[in-house]
Amino acid sequence: MLYSFTKRLCFGTLCALFLGSTAQAQEDNLSGADDLTPAKVVGFAENGGQINSEVALVMSLDDNHIHYSKNMNTVRPIASISKLMTALVITRSKVNLDEIITITSDDIDRVKNSSSRLSVGTSLTRREALLLALMSSENRAAHALARTYPGGLSAFVREMNVMARNIGMTRSRFVEPTGLSPLNVASPQDLVRLLQATAKEKLIHQFSTSDDYSIVTSNGRPQQYRNTNRLVRNNDWKINISKTGYIREAGNCLVMISKVEGKEMAIVLLNAQGGVTRFADAVRVRHIVQNDYPSLY
Repeated sequence: MLYSFTKRLCFGTLCALFLGSTAQAQEDNLSGADDLTPAKVVGFAENGGQINSEVALVMSLDDNHIHYSKNMNTVRPIASISKLMTALVITRSKVNLDEIITITSDDIDRVKNSSSRLSVGTSLTRREALLLALMSSENRAAHALARTYPGGLSAFVREMNVMARNIGMTRSRFVEPTGLSPLNVASPQDLVRLLQATAKEKLIHQFSTSDDYSIVTSNGRPQQYRNTNRLVRNNDWKINISKTGYIREAGNCLVMISKVEGKEMAIVLLNAQGGVTRFADAVRVRHIVQNDYPSLY
């Protein structure tokens, strides 16, 4: 069920262009995301065509043309989409990806009390942790990446917000690296900017679109992980960047860069009701753009 919010965001003067000049880093000024913009729940997109996700934005990255929008001027919880920013900080920080890190009790989810197959005591490389965080949305892996960052967790979260401002995400805030907190918020426009930034990192492309990976955990058992986006296993889709997300406050979320009609399309779908709706909506969006339904499975 959607949260009801009574306050609106106050952001000051914003650039009239959708992707204007890059904002300066403001690691101590996140007041713009303190409240969430209430989305007007409608049944149809602003340019026609029915999409079930509460918020949707589809934009061609070749010419910045918006092909589809629904409630795009909102700021909402983004759940595990946050892990794209976690990955961006890791890849651009040049930390040693082959260094062994160990999952500890500090990495257990105390926010949502969610379970994890990555047992305490499991040792893996930072590269493997990044893969599991992106491909399978493994929360303990993402938290361990932040915890073992130079300066620790607080320094990592600070860098997430600095990075956000540097790439032009002016209506976003991050308070932790996994997305389990509903206080991690962003606007659809900012998520397009995040997709654009991560698309420049080959490792994020590779890991976010990988299909499966196996790791032996501390209990000696092999654990098989798969991509949380079923569309990466569909040959009809050419996906460059992919990330799913879910917490109750955010609903089911999906962001991607996918080639449609020869163009690189940024697709943002937030607060879909039902686990399959976000993927069905992606198919509907593609139909709107190219007038051709691909197979969902």
